Order: sequence, then structure tokens, then C-alpha cells
Amino acid sequence: MEDKERVKSQILKLEEKYRDSGQDLSSYLDGLLYQRYLTYWDYIHLDTLLSLQVPRTHFPDEEIFIMYHQITELYFKLILHEQKQLVDDKSQNLDFFVERLRRINSYYTALISSFSIMIKGMEREQFLQYRMALLPASGFQSAQFRMIEIYATPLENLVHESQREQFSSDNTVEELYENIYWKKGATDVSTGEKTLTLKQFEYRYTPRLVRTAKQLLNNTIYHKYLALPDQARKNKELLEALKTMDLNANVNWPLMHMGSAHRYLGKESGDLSATGGTNWKEYLPPSFQKIVFFPGIHTKEELNEWGKQWVDHIYNPNKINT
Repeated sequence: MEDKERVKSQILKLEEKYRDSGQDLSSYLDGLLYQRYLTYWDYIHLDTLLSLQVPRTHFPDEEIFIMYHQITELYFKLILHEQKQLVDDKSQNLDFFVERLRRINSYYTALISSFSIMIKGMEREQFLQYRMALLPASGFQSAQFRMIEIYATPLENLVHESQREQFSSDNTVEELYENIYWKKGATDVSTGEKTLTLKQFEYRYTPRLVRTAKQLLNNTIYHKYLALPDQARKNKELLEALKTMDLNANVNWPLMHMGSAHRYLGKESGDLSATGGTNWKEYLPPSFQKIVFFPGIHTKEELNEWGKQWVDHIYNPNKINT
């Protein structure tokens, strides 16, 4: 009897819901009657997902390389999912802010720890051969990672370190974007010529990135933090979560990339170039870029020492925490 009453109550609630939106409940019930049961493989599109690994060579490890980068992009999407909730939130709820940062940091933790797959999970000899079939594609072309940066902090904080003092929030989005730090990683220093990798990326994504930056003017995660009440801004849990995100995104994650690049591209007779022609020895080290999402929460000493531990990681590879 209780089950019947519960079902009756649920039907009445559904009837009210669909009536309020001008819909007919009976039609939806017919649809429910006719539709197939949902399966796990249909829900997550498993067959499609498993068909997306298409190597360009016969080397077995290339499939590992593809899958790892696809997994990475899914984690980037999870990070962006949380960032979008943060910038859209109008409540200034401290618990909500901290929880979304905790989730972001958990995704970064998974990414950073998983990089051992790249560092130790492939044969160097295979990598050095199949990589030549990937030109000019490069992980440099990850638009989602650029979006993560734009959601996190104002563009003036992403200007290349050598020029950062010349720019401020008074500059236009276009001016700031043109001088963003990562462009120098794919530009020939002597000629000023952009690599094909960068040209392709700009053609494909510049309109979207610039549009997003304009939508986020005065509304990045850093802005959301600065807009909190004074007491909330001093919350230890919040500050710790922000600092952790900053270090994960701008020190720990690049350090793991540096370890991988050193493992596969470094050699005694001279370093190899990355597939996209990026200057990885100057582009990857966090101590060179000094990208900081939330500069106001770090001490002067922390900022001065930003990312300097990379030297110990690279020249003592056994110390890489995997």
C-alpha cells in the first residue's frame, strides 16, 4: 500500500511539473514505456570511446601515447567543469569555493601522479621513431589547458615574464593575448618566426580564447577570491587550496613534463627538438615562466623561489615523485 501511495504521489508531482511547462505527462509516460533500457556502454558511448585511438605507425607504444593524452584532456575538461561553476557562482559561499578547489586539486593530483606512464611506461627507442610521424602536432596545442589558465587568472598575469611589468589590466585583451607567455615557446628567437605548430593553433583557437578572456574580464577565479569578504579571504583552508592549485598547475605539472622531455628528448650529444618545434628547455621550466595565478596570496620569498626545484628534478631524475 505504501508503494502505491508513493507512486501516486510521484505521478502527481510529475503531472504538476509538466503542466507548469505546458507539456502533457501522458506523452512522456508513453515515451518511457517504449524506450529501451539504458546500458552502461550506451550511456558512456564506450564503443565510440574505444575506437578513438588511431595510431599513425606500427609501434605498439604509440597507442599508449595517444590514450594518455586523451585521458589528460578528459581531466582538463573536469578541471574546466569546476572552474566554470566557480566563476558562475554569485553566492560568495566559502564552502562552495573550497570544495570546487578541492576537486580541481584532486584532478591535478591524479594527472601529476599518472605522468609516470609517460616517463616510465614507454620505450624511448619506439618514441623517438613514431614521434616523427606526428609532426607538427604537439601537446603545446592543448586549448583546454590554455582555457584553464584564462579561467584562473587575469591575462596580465599570463604575459611572458620578461615583459610582464609593461602590461596591466589597462591593456586590451588582444594586446595581452598577443604577448601571452606560451607563444614564445613556439617562436624562433632569432627570426621572430612562429612555428607551424603555433600558426595552426592560433588559426584554430584564437577567436575562442580571446572571446573567453573577454567574457571573464573581472570574473576569473582570482577575481572571485578578491571579491570575497575580508574574513573569507583570510580563511586558511581556502588559501591552502588556492596555493595548492597554483603550484599544481604552474610548478608540479610542468615539472613532470620536464622530466618526461628530459627522459625522451635529452641526450649527452645535444637535446632533440619537440615534435612541434617548441623550445622545451626554455618553455617548460616553471622557474623561467614564473606563471602565478594568484600572486597576492604568496609571500615575496615564495614568488622569488617559484619553480626553482625543477633543476633538482631534471638532473636527479630518480627523485621525480611517481
